[in-house]
Amino acid sequence: MTVATPSPFVSSAVPSRKEAARARGKRPVERDKRRSSVLTIILWMTLAYFLLPLVWLFLSSTKTNGDLFSTFGLWFGQTFALFDNVGQLFTFQDGIFVRWMGNTALYAITSAVGAALLATMCGYALAKYVFKGRSFVFALILGAVMVPLTALAIPTYLLFSAANLVDTPWAIILPSLVSPFGVYLIRVYAADAVDDSLIEAARIDGAGEFRIFTTIASRLLAPGIVTVLLFALVSTWNNYFLPLIMLNNPALFPATVGLAQWQQAATGGGGAQVLFSTVLTGSFVSIIPLVVAFLFLQRYWQSGLSTGGVKG
Repeated sequence: MTVATPSPFVSSAVPSRKEAARARGKRPVERDKRRSSVLTIILWMTLAYFLLPLVWLFLSSTKTNGDLFSTFGLWFGQTFALFDNVGQLFTFQDGIFVRWMGNTALYAITSAVGAALLATMCGYALAKYVFKGRSFVFALILGAVMVPLTALAIPTYLLFSAANLVDTPWAIILPSLVSPFGVYLIRVYAADAVDDSLIEAARIDGAGEFRIFTTIASRLLAPGIVTVLLFALVSTWNNYFLPLIMLNNPALFPATVGLAQWQQAATGGGGAQVLFSTVLTGSFVSIIPLVVAFLFLQRYWQSGLSTGGVKG
């Protein structure tokens, strides 16, 4: 039995990574560190860009009326008045802000659930069913994604005015149920997430199409459904233009329109100091439910992204 010994010519003929790096005049380890440092700086700058308005809003909501206009915007004032401002917010004008937040939650949750359901059914049908005109329908949906919402404002108002739905909650909920981008997203996701062989096996076992969709496809499409739900929730929660043209009754306003009216009143005078602090505090309070919803649903979003990465 012989033991093979490494040849000295192999080690001398093939340079190591360090020797090759020295020959090029660069060290790979330092180069990787330099790249990661630049990338880290860019990521921190991006994070600061997105978080800076939120930090300013939080700090402004902790200041008194005098500190709001006399102190540096990105630091606390002389008095921490967050709880006083919140109390004033919920009692100003007989606590109408609570009504506005309830309207916002009603519009956003109802529209988001409905939009996610309709987009899931439509996207799944376009991805898994072969029918005449499927490509044309999908092309129309892609075209609808490109249409700006402002271009549809006047036709939507005229349509709902003819149906006597203006100045009602339906004028906000029904238009928000349509999500062309959600249909596109679900269609693309369902094409890979739901295997055709799985559907055929369920059909052979005697399962109907509705049962296949509710018990099999909907579970596989859960990350995509949550993604569409989040997009629709944020879009309806932050919607300002549609409620502005559809609603006239202040009791039906969402928080966006109500706070905008308070801001106009503050700009026009008449207790402007109080109104400005109330508007800023209300803006800060109105974004808290969105942050909570995203933190609660992000696990489904992350699982969807990881699943797609494994499949790729």
